[in-house]
Amino acid sequence: MATGQVAAAAPTGAERAALDLAVAIAPQGPRGRNPQVGCVILDADGAVLAEGWHRGAGTPHAEVDALSQLSSGAARGATAVVTLEPCNHTGRTGPCAEALIAAGVARVVYAVVDPGKASSGGAQRLRDAGVDVVHAPHDDAELLIDDWRFAMATGRPRVTVKWAQSLDGRAAAADGTSRWITGHEARAHVHRQRSLHDAIAVGTGTLIADDPQLTARVPLPDGTDDPATPQPLPVVVGHRSVPSFARLRDHPRPHAHVHGLPNEWLQELWRKHGIQTVYVEGGPTLASAVVAAGLADRIHCYVAPTLLGGPRTAMADVGVATIDEQLLLDDVQVEPLGRDLLVSATVRPATIRPAATAAKEG
Repeated sequence: MATGQVAAAAPTGAERAALDLAVAIAPQGPRGRNPQVGCVILDADGAVLAEGWHRGAGTPHAEVDALSQLSSGAARGATAVVTLEPCNHTGRTGPCAEALIAAGVARVVYAVVDPGKASSGGAQRLRDAGVDVVHAPHDDAELLIDDWRFAMATGRPRVTVKWAQSLDGRAAAADGTSRWITGHEARAHVHRQRSLHDAIAVGTGTLIADDPQLTARVPLPDGTDDPATPQPLPVVVGHRSVPSFARLRDHPRPHAHVHGLPNEWLQELWRKHGIQTVYVEGGPTLASAVVAAGLADRIHCYVAPTLLGGPRTAMADVGVATIDEQLLLDDVQVEPLGRDLLVSATVRPATIRPAATAAKEG
């Protein structure tokens, strides 16, 4: 706070309620290269005047979207409650801080400090213009942009690597058959995880061998699939082309086809498609390359109570030549799913390898 400025009063009950509302409406905007942000404008008595949210790249930000619901001059003396600090830069749209100042807003309550180097500083710009500004931390507002903030910081999506295996570590029988190692409950859990990620990735080998459609199917009580289930972007990793008859071509979203080292195609998914989270589902070559590169933020291993033997292991080379190089796991959790077990964990950062050393998916 600049010298001589008076600290703004703590958020009122109406402002706290408005912040809850702003968090609730923000997800109506798409996930992508821009964060999901919600804004609620209150009058002097704490009544809601307008609501707004960011509707996608190139469209007005949440604050401007909310202001657009009001007639000229109606926001003068009002309070803007927003999930993310108003931006202070010009991109495809102008600075939200300037829009709030121009509208005559007297007070701004925001939940999360803008982490962007270019876009931050809106709070101070508002204070310099004589607007009361208060930072009101809100856990759900933090969670709302957690994946976006991760992608902004790392230049890639957050990655979950998934595989299913027998108790003896095989992904398929000796002849290559693999449906189904796990039971209904585990497969239903996989579909829920698919729906929670922005993209699902498989290698071309798995695509050709298993012909997956890569949809997310969450059942309703009547046994039908919920049509409102979010569908992840299907991603094929590798140089081989997608066959014309592949079931993937029936997916409701056109697939993305990428190749290269894991860090290269993951960065491409964020840069070109705005993917914040990706579910790496198969097969062993792709999963192992991502793990070996140190790019697996979470591991989901579904273990079935069966023995298969043979050469078709669930994981390939992850860069471990000696026991001293083992990839240690932390935050290990075990969840029963019918007869199967889900083991989830993170790879200890001190044991990961540079991304450039990982193998490519063919």
